[in-house]
Amino acid sequence: MPVEPGILLGFLAAAVLLVVSPGPDTMLILRYTIGSGQRTGLATVAGVQAGLALHTLAAVVGLSLLIAATPWALRAIAAAGAAYLAWLGWQSFRAGVVPLERVGAARVGAAKAFRDALFTNLLNPKVVLLFLALMPQFVTVGTSPVPLQLAFLGLALIAVNSVWQAALALAAEAVRRWLGRPSVQRAVSWATGAVLMLFALLLAAEYLA
Repeated sequence: MPVEPGILLGFLAAAVLLVVSPGPDTMLILRYTIGSGQRTGLATVAGVQAGLALHTLAAVVGLSLLIAATPWALRAIAAAGAAYLAWLGWQSFRAGVVPLERVGAARVGAAKAFRDALFTNLLNPKVVLLFLALMPQFVTVGTSPVPLQLAFLGLALIAVNSVWQAALALAAEAVRRWLGRPSVQRAVSWATGAVLMLFALLLAAEYLA
């Protein structure tokens, strides 16, 4: 094993705390599962993990460190991420109320859900900095190669995240029939849009102010 068991356990404990904290990924998973069903929800989960896999690769080859050391690159990613979150939030506002008997016509496809989750994750500079702030603390120099340890820790984070977010999608599917009532659906749609736009504003304020 590239990482010692004790160090891995400490990393997994930190990963669990980070993973269960709600963020844009969580809102997308809930929105797409509630609006379009389990298959789309799980596609959203897969998109998030694909983003994390690319972040892991960037950390392994040193690209994340280069981005973090280049202020304009972080600002560019933050600007794109904020714009993308705001656009997704506006889409949620516009979704409106769709009766259950017509839900098929308004469903988001799995491919779109995957893409939205992937770009939301990739365009979040906090994830870049998370990989740089968290993972090096659990890397032991002089044992296995550092890139191998980073890759192993990245895969461990993806595993923890997959379990949590898949469970979230399945839970949302379980209550989807109740949430499909017009009054509840309107509230969910507006709340999701508001939260995504809030994340966009916070991201812009933190990195672009």
